[in-house]
Amino acid sequence: MSESKIILDLCGGTGAWSKPYQENDDYSVICVTLPDYDVRTYKPPENVYGILSAPPCTHLAVSGARWWKEKGEEKLFEGLAIVDACMRIILISNPVFWCLENPVGRLVRYLGKPVMYYNPCDYGDAYTKKTCLWGKFNKPKISPVIPDKKSPIHYMPPSLERSRLRSVTPPGFAQAFYEANK
Repeated sequence: MSESKIILDLCGGTGAWSKPYQENDDYSVICVTLPDYDVRTYKPPENVYGILSAPPCTHLAVSGARWWKEKGEEKLFEGLAIVDACMRIILISNPVFWCLENPVGRLVRYLGKPVMYYNPCDYGDAYTKKTCLWGKFNKPKISPVIPDKKSPIHYMPPSLERSRLRSVTPPGFAQAFYEANK
């Protein structure tokens, strides 16, 4: 039997993006997320096959632009420190594929133009949330659906779980990405 391919799920939170890999015995997924691991101090193992990276968008996404001035540069630098740590792990690991995702926002200034943009409705989940993807990966095959008029993301009521729920990778995209990047 061959050795499992290592997938790092950086800032993986719920593990939704890496779930298709977790469900396949050919892969060993390491979810590098708080409280168990901090990407800023994490040292990756050898022979990493793929990296999925979803740094928190709290201080980076355009949806929070109205608070950027109020938050100040310190919060921007906090967000960029996480992105920098993810990019360091990617560089050290030199995986077969890697992808860093974040909603439309400030990262374009720091990482350049994304490889692609997507909305969950492009992959079968009936809502919109324009998301940028940077990296070295095969583009997933789209299977579009018409989005609901009342997006669960945009109309989600305030709660302690709101930011976590809004950041969950859509299952249709996660599966399509997996199929394209096995």
